[in-house]
Amino acid sequence: MSLFADGWGWVQIGIYLALLLSCAPLVGAGMAWVYQGSNAREGLRLGWLERHCYRGCGIDAGVEMGWRTYTWAILLFNALGLVVVAALQLAQGWLPANPEHMTAVPWHVALNTAVSFVTNTDWQDYGGETTMSYLVQALALGVQNFLSAATGIAVLVALVRGFARSQCATIGNAWVDLYRSTVHILLPLSVVLALVLVGQGVVQTWRASPSATLIQPLVGADAVHITEQPIAVGPVASQIAIKQLGTNGGGFFNANAAHPFENPTPFSNLLECLAILAIPAGLCFTFGRLLGDRRQGLALYLAMLLLFIIPLLVCWWAEDAGNPLLAHQGVAPGGNWEGKELRFGIANSALWATATTAASNGSVNAMHDSFTPLGGMVPLVMMMMGEVVFGGVGSGLYGMILFAVIAVFVAGLMVGRTPEYLGKKIEAHEIKLTCLGLLAPHAMVLAGTAACLMTAAGLAGLGNPGAHGFSEILYALTSASNNNGSAFAGLTVNTVFYDVLLAVAMLIGRYAVLIPILAMAGALARKPTMTAGAGTLPTHGPIFILVLCGVVVLFGALTFLPALVLGPIVEHLQLQAAVVPAALAHGSLP
Repeated sequence: MSLFADGWGWVQIGIYLALLLSCAPLVGAGMAWVYQGSNAREGLRLGWLERHCYRGCGIDAGVEMGWRTYTWAILLFNALGLVVVAALQLAQGWLPANPEHMTAVPWHVALNTAVSFVTNTDWQDYGGETTMSYLVQALALGVQNFLSAATGIAVLVALVRGFARSQCATIGNAWVDLYRSTVHILLPLSVVLALVLVGQGVVQTWRASPSATLIQPLVGADAVHITEQPIAVGPVASQIAIKQLGTNGGGFFNANAAHPFENPTPFSNLLECLAILAIPAGLCFTFGRLLGDRRQGLALYLAMLLLFIIPLLVCWWAEDAGNPLLAHQGVAPGGNWEGKELRFGIANSALWATATTAASNGSVNAMHDSFTPLGGMVPLVMMMMGEVVFGGVGSGLYGMILFAVIAVFVAGLMVGRTPEYLGKKIEAHEIKLTCLGLLAPHAMVLAGTAACLMTAAGLAGLGNPGAHGFSEILYALTSASNNNGSAFAGLTVNTVFYDVLLAVAMLIGRYAVLIPILAMAGALARKPTMTAGAGTLPTHGPIFILVLCGVVVLFGALTFLPALVLGPIVEHLQLQAAVVPAALAHGSLP
């Protein structure tokens, strides 16, 4: 079936884009209201609870921080979270709310998981329903879903203040920003979404797993007759809501959003997929409102939307075209259905795969490892662009701002002017910080992939040989280094080698960007705001949007095109080359 003939697929994607276009400005306006005001004291009108929380924690909300103090506060807060999450996993055998009596996880899994959830990556090398107790899922992983997302938003708000302020030594109060991001934005939205998901059939219980009697008893490996099967349940809906809204992505179940207890209906699928991009898209409008120039936020939003729609159509086309070898044999002529849920279909699977890797979400409702070579390349490319096409909550937009700085720098070189962005001169210091933030995750992808290919421990995890095996390793390092969390699951990664390597990649991908961003915020806040002149490049028009898109694509292509050629592109060519002999064998070649 031709892609253009799939009318229902176009309707589904059209509804999704229409809802995204409608809700993003509203969400952005609400978040701008939370943060509006030139200093923390003006925001105390947000309620008595906020004031009492500050007082109880010994926080003076009226005292702002320089960028170094702000950075240390964020790092120490995240480090404490990492220790708590790791400790809860190692102690879960002695903790309550563990009806399945699960024991402590191995140290390397605990380390990897703690780093993963603290960095908003939510990479999982375990099956949640068979590894983590209810308490650990809720108190360790669920709480970090809120706090890691709040960290990204707080850092973005600090950067916005850097652009908005003039000759100022402070960029806000980290504790106030973290509180408001969590309590006034993430928590209310998550409560509403969780209630709706429960209404759709998503499980929410603290009771032990019930058992179902098997119609046909089985014989286990130890010759024991198995007559019952436990049905895994738990406090799922509350975790799924924030996993999507916070662009976390870690599933309660191993099958993630393909599991019927996480994502039971087409309507829940639409809501969860929309939640993935709602806050990242809305933050573009928050950005414009806080700057006092809504056109700036709209320009970044349109650039992201353009970079989202084109790969989406490519992924959908590739999956709809299917496997040419099977098509020549008259098998599966309706597209590539391997690894996909029938209740969602190809269009929705391609939409989710593109959205989850456009954002640093990483949840899946289809198996990416089963996509066609070109269809599977789209999620790879979305991550390789730096997770800035909407991206993670906060982190996606501040990553796109780094690309905007590069865009105005390149444009300034072309016309011989000192580059300016949002009224601030972009000088050598800002360019160095920008390059560090953009290049560090990319370098980790390539270095980590090379380390896996050169070591026996790295090659031992391969589930497939050749180009696809290379793609599995490349995908893992790309996902970890860009804090996405999705995977080509044919790669076995629950080993000491991969757990430690990917933990390092996740830390570099998060903090080698976050720290330069806060340093840039401090530098920009100290600078005077320049009045736009006749030679200033407008950063809200169509020309700048196209330049910005070009910089993002070119930056990713120059870095990763050789790797893509060795992986999915070669696999696609090999598949096409095998069509001719197969067609000759079946007499179907003209």
